[in-house]
Amino acid sequence: MELRTASSPKDVKHYTTQRLREEFLIPRLFFADEIKLVYSHIDRIITGGVMPVKKAVALTAGEELRAAHFLERREMGIINIGGTGKILADGREYTVGHKEGMYLGMGIQDITFSSTDCENPAKFYLNSAPAHTSYPTVLIRPQGEPEEGVVIVKEENKVELGSLEDSNHRTICKYILPGQVESCQLVMGMTSLEPGSVWNTMPCHTHDRRMEVYLYFEMPEDAFVMHYMGEPEETRHIVVRNEQAVISPSWSIHSGSGSRNYTFIWGMVGENQDFDDMDAVANQELM
Repeated sequence: MELRTASSPKDVKHYTTQRLREEFLIPRLFFADEIKLVYSHIDRIITGGVMPVKKAVALTAGEELRAAHFLERREMGIINIGGTGKILADGREYTVGHKEGMYLGMGIQDITFSSTDCENPAKFYLNSAPAHTSYPTVLIRPQGEPEEGVVIVKEENKVELGSLEDSNHRTICKYILPGQVESCQLVMGMTSLEPGSVWNTMPCHTHDRRMEVYLYFEMPEDAFVMHYMGEPEETRHIVVRNEQAVISPSWSIHSGSGSRNYTFIWGMVGENQDFDDMDAVANQELM
């Protein structure tokens, strides 16, 4: 498990491009038949990727967590951005399709990931946060019919925002949040930009009560996103390519503009789960 420490905004003002990337960019998350995990001291979030190809892959705590099992004191959200896969959680098997997700509550001990087709493997993207109580483990589908152990994203949690004129026509699909999938502190979802739109989270904002991680994907090899971060009056940027993630501290804006449309998964961890609790930054204030 790779460890990342927290950074002061006073220090970040003096970072070079390379230092910014070392501190905040996760350049690769998906390795065949392996689990890649990055532990950030910022709100103790763990960001990871699992791509089982030829065999099932088990999630273990590792020495870094000093725990008997990974979710002994944690919860986890998962969204699959690859082919159909399976997650085995304490003996119960869930089939997780493309862009379907899962919430695994604190206390789940045995977690194994696998793919149904090695030619089109699953790519399980995960965010994990410290937890103080256990909530039900559920499979999350953006659409479909409800069934036991399955939560369908509510229509009010599919929000269309922006416009083509402002180059930010996008749809936000909220997976894990109060009132739909309960958690201790993790909030998670996906935003898809329409063709012709490239801007996300603009006008931008900060939220001191929680940090955020973005995973950008559905981009061709020659495409990229300029991810903007930093204090509103001291902005910085990081070039992000397909299936790369960025860690965003609570004091930082988090916005991006791509060379074409793309999709990203956002995960938030902190003391507040209110999606609308944010401090807006007017475009005129950015520097």
